[in-house]
Formats: sequence, C-alpha cells, structure tokens
Amino acid sequence: MIAVFKKLIGDLVNKCMLIFTYLPEGKTEKQNYIIAITAAVAIHLLFGIFLLLNTDFNEKPVSPPKKQMQVIDAVVIDQSKLQKQVEKLKQDNAAIKAREDKRIKDLEKRAADAKKKRQNEADKIKTLETQRKKKEAEKKKADDAAKKSKSLAAAEEKKRKQKELERQQSEQAAADAKAKRIKAEADEKKAADDRRRKKLEEQKRKKEAADRAEQERILEQQMQEEMASRQSARSQQVMTEVEKYKFLVQQAIQRHFINDEASMRGKSCKVQIKLASSGFVISAKAGNGDPIVCREAVKAVTKAGSLPVSKDPEVFSNFKSFTINYIPKFN
Repeated sequence: MIAVFKKLIGDLVNKCMLIFTYLPEGKTEKQNYIIAITAAVAIHLLFGIFLLLNTDFNEKPVSPPKKQMQVIDAVVIDQSKLQKQVEKLKQDNAAIKAREDKRIKDLEKRAADAKKKRQNEADKIKTLETQRKKKEAEKKKADDAAKKSKSLAAAEEKKRKQKELERQQSEQAAADAKAKRIKAEADEKKAADDRRRKKLEEQKRKKEAADRAEQERILEQQMQEEMASRQSARSQQVMTEVEKYKFLVQQAIQRHFINDEASMRGKSCKVQIKLASSGFVISAKAGNGDPIVCREAVKAVTKAGSLPVSKDPEVFSNFKSFTINYIPKFN
C-alpha cells in the first residue's frame, strides 16, 4: 500500500511540476502567481498526509529483543528510502519554487521593462510632439515675421519707387523748364543778333555806298591831279604806277571790307595777292597780322574778284604778285 501511495504521490508531484512548468498562456501575472501557490500548497498537504499515514501513534509494549535482524533491516531500509524521497521532494519543491520565483521575477522584470519601454516611448513621443509643436510654432512665427517683413519691404519699395518717380518727374519738369528758358534766351539772342546784324549791314551798305562815292571822287580827283602833275618830275618819283595801283587796290579792298571798330582799331594785316593780266584775282592769302582783320581783308579781295591793273607790261610785271599792308580806316 505504501508503494502504491508513493506512486500516487510521485504522479501528483510530476503533474504539479508540469503545472509549474507549463502555466496557461494569456494569464495575468497575478493569476499565474495564484496558480503556482495553490499547486505548492497542495503538494505540501499531500506530503503531510503521507507523513501522518506512516506515523504509528499507538504505544507498543516493550518486548525483549528478538533476533530478527532481517526485519529490522527491512524497516530501516524503507525509512531511508522514505527519507531520501522526502529530501528529493523537498529539493524538487525548492527547485520548483526557485524556478517559479525566477519565472515570476523574469515576468515582473519583463513587465517592468515593457512598462518602462512603453513609458520611454510615450515620453519620447511626447517629447517629439512637443518639439514638433515648438517647431511648428517657430515656423509659423518665422513665416509670420517673413510675411510681415515682406509686406513691409514691399510697402517700402512702393514708397521708394513713388519718391523716385516724383523725383524724376520733378527733375524732368526742371529740365524742361530750363530747356525752355535756354531756348527762349537763345531765340531772343538770335533775334537780337539778327537785328544788330541787319542794322550793321544796313549801316555798312550805306557807308560802303558813301565810301565808294567818296573813293570814286577822290580817285577821279587824284587821277586828274596825277594827269595835271604828270609833267612834274617830283610827282613822277613820288607817285609811280605801282604805287598808284596799290593805292587803287587798297581802295577796292576798303569798299568790300566789313569794319568792326571795336575789334579792329589799331590793327592791320599783310595780304599776299596774285593777279592775272586782266586784273582777275588769282589768289589772296593772309600773312602776318590780326586774324580778324586778315580774314575780312582776304574776303574783301575775293569779293572784289577783279582789281585795277596797268596795261603797261613793264609796270604789270612788278605788280602781278605783291603784298599789301591793309589797315582798316574808320570815320
């Protein structure tokens, strides 16, 4: 009977060990812990019942020792095996409890790690969300600032362009007014110059006519005097043919010369003249003298076109190329 009971206890222990080893999945840690404690208590109760069943509570009379050493040895051997079985059960129970404690600790550790990981993930997500919101706020702030700055810049640019346009319009108006004033002044000056020129031309025309009449009168008088004094040797020496025609050339130049007393008084010019036998002016070049007087003297010679010359070939040979020093005359 004892052997059968031991077998039953052994089977129960093995089943309990299977219960400890393969706890149902999907249970909570608290449920797993309750199942493990229940199994351990059941094993201890069975072990206690086994001890009670093997304990003899009746008092036996003391009998003299008998020489049945073999029976005594059998009882001792059973007790030793029982003790070993008990020790084995204790060790198995301790190992099971240690494994269960370790498994519970592992589960608790995994649960704590998972909770910590979830908390870290939650904290990380919260931090990332906070950073995202902060960045969004900063971006919105920057965008608003950029938009405001852009708006201000556009307003300033519009204001600057308006001022620049007003400045250009003002400058253009000033330039137009100045150009108009300059044109008016130029027109007035041109009109005044035209009036002065016409007046001078009229005065010159009248003067030239008077001078021409006077020169013709003088020339006629001189020719008459020359003819009258032709018999006089002294008059012949003083008044040669060349000098006479030089004098006539000077008279011709003076008739076509435009006088300007303000710029010509006290000035003169040497003019080199070449003539054809007919009196046609071949060339007239200015030499030393005042530029203004020289310019007008050359123009006067060219304007005359033809100058008086002697028909005497000997006289003309000394007269066809000569230089005359012209000095403007004023009344």
